[in-house]
Amino acid sequence: MRIMAFDYGTKRIGIAVTDPMQIIATSLTTVHPEKIWDFLMTYLEQEDVETFVVGKPLQMDGTASESAQYVVGFVRRLKRTHPAINVVEIDERFTSKMASNVIAQSGMKKGKRQQKGLIDTVSATIILQTYLETRIQ
Repeated sequence: MRIMAFDYGTKRIGIAVTDPMQIIATSLTTVHPEKIWDFLMTYLEQEDVETFVVGKPLQMDGTASESAQYVVGFVRRLKRTHPAINVVEIDERFTSKMASNVIAQSGMKKGKRQQKGLIDTVSATIILQTYLETRIQ
């Protein structure tokens, strides 16, 4: 069974998944928030997912950021529409900055590096990798 992670944004949701053995986190895609529920329905018909990991937007002092209200609604609906799948929230501070650094160091051509969705999927992958590492400890 896979683990799926989300970097929720009001314009795009970055999505990453593990392999079935839950060892490797891989970026999957970005989806517009209005299309996420159809995307999930289709994906879950083809793949088994045991856990959803959602990046929780926090400020430096640990309080909820402005965008946290959207994530709260997203998490609530995830739990309601997929009650059999565990939902875990994980601190996503610095993931966008880390994603930008990873992309900059990747050797990718500038045009590809500047695609907005790329940061979202890499951020989701970092969120998922962080979750996998915390499970091991």
